[in-house]
Amino acid sequence: MARLVKIGLTGGIAVGKSTVLRRWERSGAQVIEADHLAHQTFAPGTTTWQEVVRAFGEEIVNPDQTINRHRLGEIVFADDGKRRALEGIVHPAVRRMWTRALQDLERDGRDTVAVVAIPLLFETGAEKEFEVVVAVGCSEPTQIARLAAKGLSEAQARARMRAQWPVALKMERADFVIWNDGVLEVLYQQADIVWNRINPAPRGIKESRHAA
Repeated sequence: MARLVKIGLTGGIAVGKSTVLRRWERSGAQVIEADHLAHQTFAPGTTTWQEVVRAFGEEIVNPDQTINRHRLGEIVFADDGKRRALEGIVHPAVRRMWTRALQDLERDGRDTVAVVAIPLLFETGAEKEFEVVVAVGCSEPTQIARLAAKGLSEAQARARMRAQWPVALKMERADFVIWNDGVLEVLYQQADIVWNRINPAPRGIKESRHAA
């Protein structure tokens, strides 16, 4: 009988989740990225777009009717109440989207592994939807340096980090941990180790936690 193994991938901002996801995609995983789905919900004219504009005003709308994500970020990361309001609009829509995507994969009737990358997986209680949860982590200075490379100030970086559970707590709750504080090759090695443990063919999922 065909089996779909559902893996949740999480971690803090700028820890390397997408890099791990791409590595596993090349290994045969079916991948779903919650951040990409969130971008889709912001498409002009969607229900989510309408709710976000209604909540935060026309000042976040670009001339082409797309949402100015930079401006929206400035607003919500400066005010916890507004950030929670945005999450209350976007997260349910995104959850419906990745749930439907998993259902579609189940209907395909193939043995496969589906990995869903969700930054706020534990914060939203979504971990119950997955057989295995993998957390990617790195040190706080590394997070800040990576966010600075993307143009964020230290204050902006810390505001975004505070909006999520601490990396250490996510690692503690996860079934497997990948530590990404070094060179890319080391990250790949750990990702491959975890993949070989969570991929059920032909052995079944092994009971093991940290890759490093």
